[in-house]
Amino acid sequence: MNAPAATVRPRAKPRLIAGVDEAGRGPLAGPVAVAAVILNPRRRIEGLDDSKKLTEARREALFPLIQERALAWRIELVEVEEIDRINIFHATMTGMRRAVLALNPGADLVRVDGNRLPSGLPCAAQALVGGDALEPSIMAASILAKVARDRIMRGLHEQYPHYGFDQHKGYSTAAHLAALNAHGPCPQHRRSFAPVRIAEGQLALF
Repeated sequence: MNAPAATVRPRAKPRLIAGVDEAGRGPLAGPVAVAAVILNPRRRIEGLDDSKKLTEARREALFPLIQERALAWRIELVEVEEIDRINIFHATMTGMRRAVLALNPGADLVRVDGNRLPSGLPCAAQALVGGDALEPSIMAASILAKVARDRIMRGLHEQYPHYGFDQHKGYSTAAHLAALNAHGPCPQHRRSFAPVRIAEGQLALF
């Protein structure tokens, strides 16, 4: 009697995990940049890490590699006008949702750096505190977001050189606050942030 044929089970399709991270949530000026990345396990990218732990040169080198080798990636910018209209938290969540929805192929699971998740995602999602040090796809997203935003801020420096955007990228350093108080805000400053409102009010008194 012949032995029964072995059952061949189809290989389970690997889950597509999208990592999501942002850059520029805290600065007083410029957009917030959000990136979503689905990495390709067959095209490894050496040297991924939290973007804050990498040098600018290393981030710039990894940026095109991620774009070339990822299964899908997207960078969304939420501009100052929208940040001021809906506040920085909701602007960040909106950017995350837009980035994930724009991925093609779409994700089966989204992992977001932080402790909050945007609403309206098309699949299951997890919030990971410190995720940019744990999940490679979040590391890749953090690099795309950071490099994209830094390039924008260097461009804004060409338009508004007296603020020093190329140095502090819009963060509230002592030099930035001094320039803000001396010159008042430019169109790229976030009026919903207190230091900008104060500087604008002080300038109006003179």
